[in-house]
This record gives sequence, C-alpha cells and structure tokens, in this order.
Amino acid sequence: MAASARPTIWARFVRSPWRDILQFVLLVALVVWLVTQSSARLGYNWQWYRVPRYLWQVREGGVQSGALLEGLGFTLRISLVSLICSLALGLLVALLRLSDSFMGRLLSRAYLEVIRNTPLVVQMYLAYFVAGPILGIGRFASAVLALSLFEGSYMSEIFRAGITSLHRGQWEAAYSLGLSTVDTYRDVILPQALRRLLPPLTGEIISLIKNTSLVSLVSLADLSMQARVVAADTFLTFEVWFTTALLYLAIMIPLALLARWLERHYTLLT
Repeated sequence: MAASARPTIWARFVRSPWRDILQFVLLVALVVWLVTQSSARLGYNWQWYRVPRYLWQVREGGVQSGALLEGLGFTLRISLVSLICSLALGLLVALLRLSDSFMGRLLSRAYLEVIRNTPLVVQMYLAYFVAGPILGIGRFASAVLALSLFEGSYMSEIFRAGITSLHRGQWEAAYSLGLSTVDTYRDVILPQALRRLLPPLTGEIISLIKNTSLVSLVSLADLSMQARVVAADTFLTFEVWFTTALLYLAIMIPLALLARWLERHYTLLT
C-alpha cells in the first residue's frame, strides 16, 4: 500500500500549483545567488539591516508604515479604483460591440483599435497633460483614466468572448419566455458567462496591478516611485529593489493561485 501511494502523492504534487511556486522560488534563489556573486566582484556592501525602517517604524505613537509600505498601500488603492472603472468600461464596450447600433459598434471598435495599438506610457502622458487640464482632474484621476481605458479595452474582449461563447439557444429560450434584451443579459447570459470569464479576468487584474508602476511617471507616490526615491537617497539599490519585488510578489502570487484555481474548477463549465 505504501509503495502504491507514493506515485499518487507525487502525481498530485506535479499537478499542484505548489510545483510552480517551488520552481519559482528556486529560480529566485538562483538569481539572488548570481546577483550576490556579481556584487561581491563589484565590491558591493550589502546592508539589509537598513531596509526595515522603510517598511515600518516604531515611534511613540506605535508602529507606523514606512515609505515602501505606504507606496504599496497607494498601489492597492489606485488598482482597486482602476479595476472598478475598467470592469464597467469593459462591459459597456463589449455590449456596444454586440449591439445592433451601427454607431455603437463603430465607436467601440475605434476605441479598441486606438487604445490597444498605443503604449500605456503614451496614454498616461496624454491623460495627464492633455485630458487632465481639459477635464479639470488631478494626477490621481488622470492615472486612473489612463489605466481604466487601457485595461478596459482588454477586459471588453474578455467579456465579449465569454458572451459569444454561449450557445444561441440561450438567447432563443430567453426570448421565448418574453424576456427583454436587458433582462436576458442580466438573468440568463451574464451569470453563465461569468463562470467562463473569471480565470482570464483574474489574469487581467494581475496585469493591471503591475501596470500601476507607470503612474510614477506623473509623480504619484506608488510603490515603484517610493522605491526609486529610497534607492536614490540611500544607495541601497539591490536591497530596495529586491524588497520591492517581494512586495509585488506578495500580491501577485495569491492572485495567480486564485486564477489557477478558478481555471481548474470552471473548466467543465466552459
């Protein structure tokens, strides 16, 4: 029994996401070792003991977050706002592309072609220097606008793919029951499509969080901006950026595991 159980345990491990995590950890360890060897040849003096003060600080009033954790909090805040706007915009554009309105299809198609074929960096600058003064919005709103437009274009295609993947009989059954188009989307189509949309949407959320690093271009104090400032002030280049990478990983790895879990559990429903 013990001999027959070993292959089963190993097979479960091979199919498990923990295998990918282990491989990633080993890869990170290899990179760290290579950087350590390179820094030793360059005469770099590691000073990890100076890093915790930029994560948290103990003062008379208690424990306060340092510059890096404050940047992480800002990154999470702008990611959440941009995510809500991206989901709303993506669903609206997808519905316009699937509508019977010629102007709706034309405008949604033009939006997709323009946004998806221009870099996010360019859109960030245009939102801040052009759209910001015209609309009277500040840096935060300009960054949210650029991120929402960019990510909304990709999310719209995810929504559209999920909706069109449903069998035509779902529409016919809804119309035979006397449901309007709005009721059909709300009660029949979107609940079924959501099961198929969750895994790719989770992946797009990960992309959104990573793209927030570009808001530092308009002088917003996100995690990347704070890391750049701390590294410039302290000359702790390796320590600060390794810590920053670990903070990003602390967000990305749970989301990646969630995406893997959703993809696994909803495969039979797609």
